[in-house]
Amino acid sequence: MPQSMLKSVTGPADWRAQFPALQGQMNGRPLAFLDSAASAQKPQAVLDKVMGTLSGYYANIHRGLYEYSQRTTAEFEAVRGKMAKFLNAKSQNEIVFTSNSTDAINLVAHAWGLHYLHADDEVILTEMEHHAGIVPWHLLRDLTGIVIKYIPVTQEGELDLSKLESLLTKKTRLVSFVHISNALGTVNPAEQIVAQVRAYNPDIKILIDGSQSAVHMPVDVQKLGCDWFVCTGHKLYGPTGVGVLWGRGETLLKMPPYKGGGDMIERVTLQGIKYREPPQRFEAGTPPIVEVIGLGAAIDFMESIGWDAITAHEHALSEQLFKRLSARKDLRIIGTSPNRAGIVSFLMHGAASADVGMILDKCGVAVRTGHHCCQPLLGVFGIEGTIRASLALYSNESDIDSLEEALDKAGKMLA
Repeated sequence: MPQSMLKSVTGPADWRAQFPALQGQMNGRPLAFLDSAASAQKPQAVLDKVMGTLSGYYANIHRGLYEYSQRTTAEFEAVRGKMAKFLNAKSQNEIVFTSNSTDAINLVAHAWGLHYLHADDEVILTEMEHHAGIVPWHLLRDLTGIVIKYIPVTQEGELDLSKLESLLTKKTRLVSFVHISNALGTVNPAEQIVAQVRAYNPDIKILIDGSQSAVHMPVDVQKLGCDWFVCTGHKLYGPTGVGVLWGRGETLLKMPPYKGGGDMIERVTLQGIKYREPPQRFEAGTPPIVEVIGLGAAIDFMESIGWDAITAHEHALSEQLFKRLSARKDLRIIGTSPNRAGIVSFLMHGAASADVGMILDKCGVAVRTGHHCCQPLLGVFGIEGTIRASLALYSNESDIDSLEEALDKAGKMLA
């Protein structure tokens, strides 16, 4: 990122000014973008890096001896180092680039689960999981006969960890859970969960879905103590089509390839194949080159602001959003945990969520309606879907003002 850009990012108003899409309008109204939990907007630094790479020196990587290929390769691999530092990994060789969090979880389910899990082995998930944290294990169950158990969720929207001990048995091989709920905003006590599992059996593998947490809080995979951690670029202010799997070095070494193709092999003969060491073993074919480089620019952008500033701003705004929506008599808040990120799900009494969402759209307010790929979780509350407002570092108080004004209008129209 150019030094001029770094110097200008000094406060929330300056942060927001770096995002071109937020300067526009939606349906003729100033945009209040409150759907960052689905996908975040992109700062100018990321847009410039992506376009600059494509138009200036793009080439395929790891193969060419010419300048463009060498430069692109160097920038691509530099991002592996940035992500290792971002997650406090021991080595950049523990960073595997995937297409998104879903791909990363599927990689673990197939490259590890398909080879190390057998009939009647137990996998513990939670009722809070995104579908991406459930479906891969169901597919594996159909192939291998594993048993899937779930940590229940309370009516406050928290994991009922008092039930975890009874779920753990000598057959438990994996515990996988979401760090922050994409539907409720609940921040789960990851270190506590890991410690409880390790105390029961240190050999149980642990996977944490950090799709929401990596953008809202500093993540230290060594401190968390898990075996795998996944996150996705498009929620980290980077491009779509790129995700990250962090895995313990010794664990990745024991995992066979997930996909086969070019660049993940040492040698191929007609009789046999020798695979490369991790992480390249899991990166078959031409990777998301420009997307990875764009993700690197997004990490640079976040680090130019700093976690202290980001978390302080988001915490204050999150508290305000939850407090103001909770005070409204026309809404039902779904999930009331005090340990929460900037995500609030709610229903409007007597109104269909889709109808509310469409009215908000006409008022220039972007929210998400539906089940948020969390149908089992919403089933705990006896509902099919919610309206979800979610914040990012570029969000401000005027976004919440616009949301409330739009909800007032929706209430009158749908009464």
